[in-house]
Amino acid sequence: MQTSFHWIRVQTFCYATERQDLIEDTLKELLGEIEFEEEISESEHGNTMMILETRVTKQREFTELFSKLSDEVLDYILEDIDNRVDEDDMFYIRLDKQKAVQGIYEIAHHGDVISIFGKVQAHPAKKEVAVRVLREFVEGIKAARS
Repeated sequence: MQTSFHWIRVQTFCYATERQDLIEDTLKELLGEIEFEEEISESEHGNTMMILETRVTKQREFTELFSKLSDEVLDYILEDIDNRVDEDDMFYIRLDKQKAVQGIYEIAHHGDVISIFGKVQAHPAKKEVAVRVLREFVEGIKAARS
């Protein structure tokens, strides 16, 4: 499988009412054993929260991440691929964090999410090339399940 991304960054917020170890375990289940950067921040209501973030840079890690996603999520990416990739070849998707804690990866349309965004490796660096590369990558992940 050809290289699909330059890098992918995964980020989520751990609010004061949540168990950070549980959120970290959820991210490790999704990404494998990986280190996270932690940054303490303050929410708009003045509560302390932890920002957990990591960056993956190897094709094996990209494949492992996308392989964990359900067919429904992969189908969503394929169906909405023109909206998932911008003019700078950046891919964006958000997973429901609370469902992810339960081991279920679903697209989120609210704010309590695991954000996944990455630079698609497109040569030349054009959106249509990035869309093609991402489509081939996701279709390859789906085909490998068959």
